[in-house]
Amino acid sequence: MITKKIFLLLIFFAVVHVSESWAQAKNDSAIYNISNCVNILDADKIVKTSVGYQYWFVDKDFIDGRTLKLSVVAPNSATHEPHSHQEDEFFFVLEGTAEFFLNGETTVGTAYSSFYCPPNVILRIKNVGETELKYLVIKKYPRE
Repeated sequence: MITKKIFLLLIFFAVVHVSESWAQAKNDSAIYNISNCVNILDADKIVKTSVGYQYWFVDKDFIDGRTLKLSVVAPNSATHEPHSHQEDEFFFVLEGTAEFFLNGETTVGTAYSSFYCPPNVILRIKNVGETELKYLVIKKYPRE
C-alpha cells in the first residue's frame, strides 16, 4: 500500500506536526509518551471513503485540534466538490496527479507538490491521473 520511503515521510510530517505541542506540554509530559506520539499505519484503522480511503495519523482530539491525515483517491475522482472551511489547510502530494482548485482557478501538481488553502476560500483536490492519488492533509480544527 505505502512504500517505506513514503512511510518515513509520513512519520517525519507527524513529528513536525506535533513538535510544537510537545514544547507547549513540558509540564504535561506524562500525557505524551512513545506509544501515543508514534502512529504507524494500521490497516485495521483505515477508513473507507466512496472514492478511496483515509487514515488519521493525528486526529483532532490528540492535541489541540491539529491533525494529520492521509487521503487516497481513485483515478479520475475527487473526495469533495468545491467547498470551503473556516480553517486553513495544507496538502502535500505523495503520489499521483492532483488538480488543485482554488477560488475558480486550477493547476496540476504531482508528487512533492504542496497546496495551501487559506480560510474561507473555495477549494478542491481531484485525482486527474490514471493511478491512485495519495496526499497528506494538515489542518487545525477549532476547539469544541
